[in-house]
Amino acid sequence: MPRFAGFADEAYDFYLGLVADNSKSYWTEHKAVYERTVREPMQALLDQLAPTFRAEPSMFRPHRDIRFSKDKSPYKTHQAGFLSAARGVGYYLSLGIDGLTIGGGFYTLDREQTKRFRAAVDNDATGPELVTIVAKLEKHGFTIGGDQVRTRPRGVPADHPRLDLMRREYLTAGRDIDPSEAATPTFATTLKKDWQAMTPLVEWVMANAAPSLQEPE
Repeated sequence: MPRFAGFADEAYDFYLGLVADNSKSYWTEHKAVYERTVREPMQALLDQLAPTFRAEPSMFRPHRDIRFSKDKSPYKTHQAGFLSAARGVGYYLSLGIDGLTIGGGFYTLDREQTKRFRAAVDNDATGPELVTIVAKLEKHGFTIGGDQVRTRPRGVPADHPRLDLMRREYLTAGRDIDPSEAATPTFATTLKKDWQAMTPLVEWVMANAAPSLQEPE
């Protein structure tokens, strides 16, 4: 298995070009650059770290789903990878023109999963546990994300002690990485430490709001 050697400047140059010319002709002409500087090093990085997190590595498709979109640009202007603890739960990495974004947490698969998440936030045992996890992540430099309802879910009081979390439909943590930080093999160690900092969040989700086994593939 090849070891991660770093992301070269050519990777970002490739996406700068793609933003300017999001066409099949550009992609075909520069596909070898994409393979060598984006896909192969990211796959190597995911494969290298997957055993540490006991998670399944995967790469997102570079093609956009344009069936229901007014924007018919055929290609995504970033490449993302994922270490999956369960469907929608795990550790995230994305490379684009501005650098890299790393993250972790979960994206909801349906309303029932969001209900389980909010029930666990509401619980006086598991809710404060999540508050502590989130506070540590913010101290570590991560930004907390996840779509929120405008006010609050039905039945949730305005003075709920964990209202910010109750408003969320799913929960993520992430931070941006300067390209220079990812140019050498040592980025694998940096990423490993950041994902380890996110592990309590992933474990909390798996214990309290994991996707149901009955949810369709």
